[in-house]
Amino acid sequence: MASTDYPVNHPLAVKLFSKKLMQEALKQTYFAKFMGKGTGSLIQLKEETSKGAGDKITFGLRMQLTGDGVTGDGTMEGNEEALVTYSDSILINQVRNAVKSDGKMSEQRVPFSVREEARMGLTDWIADMWDYAFFNQIAGNTAQATGAKSGNNATIAASSTRIQYSDGKTTEAGIASTGASTQMRLTLIDYAVEKAKVATPFIRPVKVNGDDMYVLFLHPFQVTQLRTTTDTGQWLDIQKAAMTGGKISDNPIFTGALGVYNNVIIHESFRVPAAPTQTTVKRAIFCGAQAAVMAFGQDFGSGSGDSNFKWTEKLFDYENQLGVSAATIYGLKKTVFNSVDFGTIIIPTQSIAAA
Repeated sequence: MASTDYPVNHPLAVKLFSKKLMQEALKQTYFAKFMGKGTGSLIQLKEETSKGAGDKITFGLRMQLTGDGVTGDGTMEGNEEALVTYSDSILINQVRNAVKSDGKMSEQRVPFSVREEARMGLTDWIADMWDYAFFNQIAGNTAQATGAKSGNNATIAASSTRIQYSDGKTTEAGIASTGASTQMRLTLIDYAVEKAKVATPFIRPVKVNGDDMYVLFLHPFQVTQLRTTTDTGQWLDIQKAAMTGGKISDNPIFTGALGVYNNVIIHESFRVPAAPTQTTVKRAIFCGAQAAVMAFGQDFGSGSGDSNFKWTEKLFDYENQLGVSAATIYGLKKTVFNSVDFGTIIIPTQSIAAA
């Protein structure tokens, strides 16, 4: 009976594994649902380096014109207004990891394929790396300064005008030394929405099927604080915004959301980091459009044309040992123009385990 087999190092097998690795890694990431190519996406995908050479993308921001203009027959010549523009940039770099078996006899002892388990393990590793990079960047977690878990770009501390403190505090150390008065509550979300609307430049909301929405990421400790507060009009207010039916029910940004409050979609993630020097303070992150950008390198995955990954298989010691590696070239960065965070506000709160 004839059968179809794709053995180790088969050209098509390598190609298929590269494609599958890319698809599964993105599917498993937390942040993928927030990524898109348009300027209305929370994470904007920049494609320049995936289509050509280079390791850096520089992109600009044009500020709104603020002059009064000229009315009637007033002289326009000599009274023109200058454009004000700022720039930011994102770097990409290669990240690799590999798995190697001890040999045929070692593989004989276990009831699973080392090759397949390596693929799944490397998929998990990449997805985990990307998610940590996303949260470390948007939270300004300088404790994770560089490396793959910072998105291959240096993390930048939150701008002073993009921090929403609670209870009159002005530092995260001050928050750490207090109790319930600086814990997460809905009022802080209201304050962040207000700050986003009046900021310079203001934080644009994310477009969700034509609706203007912001996104807030909370640590589980902060979610518990919202759920258990005894203040009037807190957690129950979130539940008033139904997310079933209508045009928002099938949007991926709402998948897994806790609820909506004041046009803010609330999500929970254990990767929301603590303040770099205050372990009892967690940084909730309020986001608008273009809060971060992401970029990939040119396709080098076995010439497949549909993967930003390279899957490599290699045999060692007279073909007794199998080694497999996965590599990608990527960058992820919070957007900062004129030394001001463009699409994020952090909300540090005193956050410890409830029990």
